[in-house]
Amino acid sequence: QVQVVESGGGLVQPGGSLNLSCAASGNIFSISVVAWYRQVPGKERVLVARIFNSGTTNYGDSVKGRFTIFRENDKNTVYLQMNELKPEDADVYYCNVMGRAGINQQFFDSWGQGTQVTVSS
Repeated sequence: QVQVVESGGGLVQPGGSLNLSCAASGNIFSISVVAWYRQVPGKERVLVARIFNSGTTNYGDSVKGRFTIFRENDKNTVYLQMNELKPEDADVYYCNVMGRAGINQQFFDSWGQGTQVTVSS
C-alpha cells in the first residue's frame, strides 16, 4: 500500500509564496506521474500541475508562470512552489501519485488527504 502525505499549506497574504510538498511512501517500485489538484467543496477537482517520470510538466492556465512543480526522486517527494498567490488560489490542494508498487509491481493510484491553502490579507 502506498501512502501519500501533503504538507506546507497555510495562510499567506496576497502576493506571498508557499511551498507544498507531497511525499509518497511504501513498497514503491516506480512513480510514473505526480499531480497536484485543487478542490473547492462541492466542485470537481481541477489539475494545478503535474510532473511525469520523464520530467515533463503541465500546468493549469491560471497558475502558469507563478507555480513550479519539481521533484526529489531519491525521496519520492514532489514540491509545488507557489508564488504570487492570489485570493482565488485558495483551496484544498490534493496530491495524486500513480506508479507501480509491491513485489508484483502492481499499478497504484493514491491520493493524499489534502492541505489547505488560504490567501487573505
